[in-house]
Amino acid sequence: MQLPFTENEVSQLLNGDHFSNDYTGVLINTIIETLYCTGMRRAELIQLQSNAVDFAAATLKVIGKRNKERIIPIIPSLGEQLKRYRLAVQKKFPLEQSPFFFCTEKGEKLSENFVYKSVNEYFNKVSTKVKKSPHMLRHSFATHLLNQGADLNTVKDLLGHASLAATQVYTHSSMQQIKAVYKNAHPRGDKK
Repeated sequence: MQLPFTENEVSQLLNGDHFSNDYTGVLINTIIETLYCTGMRRAELIQLQSNAVDFAAATLKVIGKRNKERIIPIIPSLGEQLKRYRLAVQKKFPLEQSPFFFCTEKGEKLSENFVYKSVNEYFNKVSTKVKKSPHMLRHSFATHLLNQGADLNTVKDLLGHASLAATQVYTHSSMQQIKAVYKNAHPRGDKK
């Protein structure tokens, strides 16, 4: 399995000056930040409804596989980016109301290809990894949460997995970190 993006690669992209300030630049920035900060699937992002974001509650309603609904909390940086994108939409389409939260510069629903190409193109600027896809952002989301000590069940719920077995796929890349913590924390571990 391909390793996820590193926290540094994601940070370089999202904190750098890689996105233009026009509608498409704000859209792509928001797509990438949303995928990384929520762990949602590409199809879930494309189908996200215009009323899915509750800014007051700082939550996002996602319809996943088998029409299963889940609520994902929005961290402050994502909330600010979603507001920035929403303002860009209101300026671009003051009279139109799309049923989808994300739409192209022409006001149309996003395509899977557009989302894939956007992620690939922008991560080419900061990463040498071969695979640069929306799924790699999902993988990175899960791995980074686990590396920071998040509970496996919480990550399972955020990803919308039906079972822990599906989530455990993401634990392999944090095994090196788990081994290091274990080695340093256990009284009989080698602390050299």
